[in-house]
Amino acid sequence: MHKSFLVTAALLGALSVALGAFGAHGLKQMLSEQSLSVFETAVRYQFYHVFALALTAVLYKEIPVRTVVYAGRLFIAGMVFFSGSLYLLVALPHLRWLGAITPLGGICFITGWIALAAALAKSR
Repeated sequence: MHKSFLVTAALLGALSVALGAFGAHGLKQMLSEQSLSVFETAVRYQFYHVFALALTAVLYKEIPVRTVVYAGRLFIAGMVFFSGSLYLLVALPHLRWLGAITPLGGICFITGWIALAAALAKSR
């Protein structure tokens, strides 16, 4: 499991850098300041959680318990729901209902961190 988390983290990290560069250079002239800020928030949280996922992969090698796997999956889900919904809101602003998905991603992030803490607390 740790290898798949590392590969996923690397790919999502590359995507974060590409999207960040696109936002800084390609979207700056096309978006309002508010929309650009939303896009930057999506990139920032995705990039933070790439490192969380990589840490989870490394920890799984040392603490191979289900709770660590849950943490990794929750970080991935958080990136999809939180960052993904924000990217879609910027691209498709008329679909305002997408904003309801964003907090689900935040809950995934929080729960992932709690799961990681629980696994560490239970480890030897």
